[in-house]
Amino acid sequence: MSRLKKIVFLPLFIITQIFATTPEAVKKHIENILSKLPSSTKAAIIILKPLTQDTIFKLNASESMIPASNTKLFTTAAALSLLGGNFILSTKLLTDDKSNSSGAIRGNLYIKGYGNSLFTSSDMDALVDVIKKEGIKKITGNIVGDDSFCDNIYSRKDWIYQEEANVKLPPVSALVVDRNRKIIYKRRRHRLRAYYVNVSNPPLNAARMLKAKLERKGIHVSGKTVAGVTPAKAKFLAESKITLRELIKKINKHSDNFLAECLFKTIGAVTSGKQGNSFYATQAVVGFIRDQGIFSKGTSVVDGSGISRFDQITVGAIAGTLEKMYFDLKHYTDYYNSLSIAGVDGTLRDRMVGTAAENNFRGKTGTLKGVTSLSGYLTTNKNEKIIISMIFQFQMGETNLHRKIEDEIVEALTALE
Repeated sequence: MSRLKKIVFLPLFIITQIFATTPEAVKKHIENILSKLPSSTKAAIIILKPLTQDTIFKLNASESMIPASNTKLFTTAAALSLLGGNFILSTKLLTDDKSNSSGAIRGNLYIKGYGNSLFTSSDMDALVDVIKKEGIKKITGNIVGDDSFCDNIYSRKDWIYQEEANVKLPPVSALVVDRNRKIIYKRRRHRLRAYYVNVSNPPLNAARMLKAKLERKGIHVSGKTVAGVTPAKAKFLAESKITLRELIKKINKHSDNFLAECLFKTIGAVTSGKQGNSFYATQAVVGFIRDQGIFSKGTSVVDGSGISRFDQITVGAIAGTLEKMYFDLKHYTDYYNSLSIAGVDGTLRDRMVGTAAENNFRGKTGTLKGVTSLSGYLTTNKNEKIIISMIFQFQMGETNLHRKIEDEIVEALTALE
């Protein structure tokens, strides 16, 4: 029996050593975890307590690294701070008809996008129903798709000089329907298969879809489908809308690159008061970092998603952003709720399951070839918040190895006193 007790006691002893609670012991344990990294891996880490301003661990915190999708933390933080969680992103139907005649729109019908990148064909059906309920049976003019709220440089490779990222996105535009994709059917091996293809002209695609839906509802359209610009004094008819807080949940929890890029340009449009583009967007995000006093040396932002390897950001800047949002009483809840929950949802749903970090870590993942990142907020066993930011750049070892090390570090911090 005494021998059996010794066998059981040994693992319990080991566990108490692994989950050491003092800052010094945790720091030593993190160093032990990092010793598993391949020697060629470049690591940057910062761990801090925002309330006490204590830095628990720091390694290469001011070193410029490729952040991958941790870039989205800047995009969404800037959006919340500059626009607010209640900010409306919409898709509107308008007309230049000034006749006020019943039963007809005597002029053009415009569908204009204002950054509502979640707008779907079902949402368009709802807008058509609004028109029909107004008793409209005829439209004498054209159906016009308008995405002029942002520019028509739809591809990231056209706005990022010498961009080499191989992640392909649908056209990034202000007017979006079904993520600017459509389904086509091709026969392969005697079977009809469905494929998504990107549309080439988002406003024209929206106009064509709208005309087809109007006519299916018995509303006759005399004119053509074209891309154009809505007159400034056009009359509002109907709208489909979402709030910014709804959108950033989709972006951060699921690391949605397309939605992030659409929001990026929308930030540029709203803050500049001009047509949204990557230049104004970059100015807004970098300006947010600077104006909030966040450590900015070595930070270069070229997109909203983090797909580009030209994005260069320090973990110090990421932690500074997380800290700024933590103390932002107006926007912190929206920001915090947009992050993936370890072991529960989003890109962290399969990570840290069954550990003390499950359901207690809210974070943003990032992955590119040879890059993995993880940043967010951990609630410890003592119900304290800790800010964590990690980036690993590697040539040897698999992504899963580096993710496992990220998870082990987060798990070790749960017992911190």
